[in-house]
Amino acid sequence: MKKQFKKVDWPLVMLPVVGAVVVSLIFAIYPASSHHLLSFIRGFLNRQFSFFYVLMALFFLCSTIYVAFSRYGRIKLGALDDKPMYSNLHWGVLVFTSTMSADIIFYSLCEWMMYAQEPFIQKKPDVLEWSLTYSLFHWGPIVWSFYIMLAVTFAYMLFVTKNKRQKFSEACRPLLGHRVDGIIGKVIDLVAIFALIAATATTFSMSMPLLATTVGKLIGVRNVKTLSLLLIIVVVIIYLIASVMGMKVMTRLSLVCYVFFIGLMAYVLFCGGSLSFIINSGVQASGNLIQNFVGMATTTRSNGFTQNWTIYYWSYWIVWCVATPFFIGSISKGRTIKDVVARGYAWGLGGTYLSFIVLSNFGISRQIGHLVNAVHDLQMGMTYSQVILKIMQTLPEYRIALVLLTLSMVGLYSTVFDSITMVISKYSYRNLKVSEEPSKLMRGTWAIIFMLLPFSLLISNSSMYYIQSVAIIAAFPTAIVMVLIVVSFYRDAHKYVEEHPIR
Repeated sequence: MKKQFKKVDWPLVMLPVVGAVVVSLIFAIYPASSHHLLSFIRGFLNRQFSFFYVLMALFFLCSTIYVAFSRYGRIKLGALDDKPMYSNLHWGVLVFTSTMSADIIFYSLCEWMMYAQEPFIQKKPDVLEWSLTYSLFHWGPIVWSFYIMLAVTFAYMLFVTKNKRQKFSEACRPLLGHRVDGIIGKVIDLVAIFALIAATATTFSMSMPLLATTVGKLIGVRNVKTLSLLLIIVVVIIYLIASVMGMKVMTRLSLVCYVFFIGLMAYVLFCGGSLSFIINSGVQASGNLIQNFVGMATTTRSNGFTQNWTIYYWSYWIVWCVATPFFIGSISKGRTIKDVVARGYAWGLGGTYLSFIVLSNFGISRQIGHLVNAVHDLQMGMTYSQVILKIMQTLPEYRIALVLLTLSMVGLYSTVFDSITMVISKYSYRNLKVSEEPSKLMRGTWAIIFMLLPFSLLISNSSMYYIQSVAIIAAFPTAIVMVLIVVSFYRDAHKYVEEHPIR
């Protein structure tokens, strides 16, 4: 234990801990003032730096395509005789279940309702089709390029250059040199940890009420706030038990979680009575996205829609880039860069689009068929979770779907917790070799810390706007570091291919 304590980078641990506690207390005690400050900072970033987020998104998308099909794509992430650590199936499932948590289910069920109320979308010829089209855009190739490009850079750092430290700042060494050992490196790592705290706060605060509403319906409990707080604790306990039992158990948990997710998709698709509509509408929205992708990706003036939604989603994924790509990179030993890019897109887009096309179109079919009026219900004051539950109740034997929904969300929360606490714990040590893992005590400590800000946001009844603002504010400095990491990768990879000609 003493040896473990000596290895810990205590300033890097204590500053974020103190910061998380202080911010959580401020949100809980002074909610109105906190919300005003969040609104002011978000408004400033939206007005002055929307172009930055748009250009960065295009940079990462183009970068993944270039790195896969250039000579860099043939670089082996490891020794020439290294074989992949996981089979293609296990690797793909781990990639998908370690990424967007239960949020993907939450947004798949209700995002189309959110967009249908936006003036920018209401001007379109088919409001509901464009609502789904923008969902596919916001959860599509651009945001996955953030994960995939950084996963490549971290895997390269771990298995090709074999850096001795597992830290976010270490990926900037080829560009910043010895400066990453000083104050600049500390600042980069602190930015990373604070960004991840913001990411987990946004995730839990947004989708946990849906899980609480669903569980409450199944067991007859109506107090959503209390149930949300209890469920966060349950998720953390499940994660802690699984983490103590090791990576093999986490891999199996990921597979079980994925089975529940596919089961939910299959039940809605084949038992909801909207199979033909879901497929046809999915094809239509996908075609609409392909035709309009460039214009959607470069729009900065849209009556606030770009700032409220597109910039939010870019920011949301950016703050998750602190941990998720590192995890993906750490399980990619033995693969080529091209393989990581191609399979990353296949598994990421495949699972994400399956969720949105099935669940969003199921809700849209109910709206069109007048079984529900989701948009009107939201305008009348119902919460997103209540409207989603109302839609799910139109399914035959709807409790089966609610059970699958609950198991999928709990499983996704747990698997994501495993990946992020593993990564952030690695960042917490001064020097941690690739072959070493952080202590279970360190991982458990971070799991508890990650609960604090979501608790305060839920207690203070923060609206969606303010919860989103946390991610947008934290994303700005993180995005700058991400660009530095990619530039560092290209600088080092160029030297590598010059010294090790690849056929």
